[in-house]
Amino acid sequence: MALEQQIMTELKTAMLAKDEKALRSLRAIKAAILLAKTSEGAGGELKEEDEIKLLQKLVKSRKDSLEIYETQNRPDLAIKEKEEIEVIEKFLPKQMSADEIKVVIAEIITATGASSPADMGKVMGAATKQLAGKADGKTISGLVKELLNK
Repeated sequence: MALEQQIMTELKTAMLAKDEKALRSLRAIKAAILLAKTSEGAGGELKEEDEIKLLQKLVKSRKDSLEIYETQNRPDLAIKEKEEIEVIEKFLPKQMSADEIKVVIAEIITATGASSPADMGKVMGAATKQLAGKADGKTISGLVKELLNK
């Protein structure tokens, strides 16, 4: 519930400041939270890990859109996506660097006894759980492939 209260406070501040980019982003987060809370089986409450997953999903969709807009040479739309990513990422935990992620993945590979790319599923399962909220899946996947192919 802390995230929802934080969003509401930020939303009020953005309204008073007439900050369009923040308003647009915060309203998107608020809508996603309301949808998640009212979805079947949610029970009207979101746990912290669910809030983080929700924010990561919002960032990922915007990064995908940003990529499309950049390939289609639409800087006007790309700028809006970048602004929204910036605002949403404020509410996510600090992301780990690639070097920090490599260290964690190397430990997981050692612990699971993985030795080839065929063991990727085993390593990905453990890495995704351990790095939840601290790194995105695409980065984790790329680094796991790189370390298993050595």
